[in-house]
Amino acid sequence: MSNPQQLRYSKEHEWLTAAEDGVSTVGITEFAANALGDVVFAQLPEVGDTVTAGETCGELESTKSVSDLYAPVTGEVTERNQDVVDDPSLVNSAPFEGGWLFKVRVAQEPDDLLTADEYTEFSGN
Repeated sequence: MSNPQQLRYSKEHEWLTAAEDGVSTVGITEFAANALGDVVFAQLPEVGDTVTAGETCGELESTKSVSDLYAPVTGEVTERNQDVVDDPSLVNSAPFEGGWLFKVRVAQEPDDLLTADEYTEFSGN
C-alpha cells in the first residue's frame, strides 16, 4: 500500500490535505480502513462543529468493531462527505479519494503530524 506523499498523517491513522484557502480535507488511511474491515456506518461531525486535534469527532462502525474518529487538527467543520454517510463502503474502496470524511477550516495544526514516509514507518506498512 502506498501513502500519498502530499498528505500529512496522524498517529490515530487520519490523513490531512494541505490547507487550500485555510480548509483541509480529512480521511482515514488505507491501513486503518483495512484494519477496520467493511465499514457499514459513518458518524461524521456536522458542518459548523468545532473539532479539536487529538479528540474524537465521530465514529466508524465496521463488521468487526466500532472505532472512534479523531480530529487531526483543530478547526471548524465546513463540509462533511454525505456520500460516505450514504455509502460507508467508500471508506474501504477509496480511502484517499471519494472516501474522504470531512473538511475543516484549520485554526491550529499540531506539530506531530507525520509525512508519508514517517507514517509508513510508524504503521509498519
